[in-house]
Amino acid sequence: MRITAMRQTVYEDLMARYENPIEHTCDIKVGQSFISVGAQCPEGFCESAWETMRPFVEALARGEGNFYDGWMQNPHSAMLSCNDGFRPVSFYVEVL
Repeated sequence: MRITAMRQTVYEDLMARYENPIEHTCDIKVGQSFISVGAQCPEGFCESAWETMRPFVEALARGEGNFYDGWMQNPHSAMLSCNDGFRPVSFYVEVL
């Protein structure tokens, strides 16, 4: 499985209003790819993002797909986001 960071959105207004100042945030860069072998979390991948997408990666690894009755053009893929409400990253997950 290849997991590619496609886009990151930053909601500065929400950060200013609700987030405590933090020095270190996400290390993922747009365009960065990771390989998951055997539906395992790739080395260096964000644990929080992994927990969000793990069920989809596991299903794809079992040969399943076609999530939500035709959601994706490629039924053996998924577009998923991490659960960071201030700076979510969207990932394209595809079977290799």
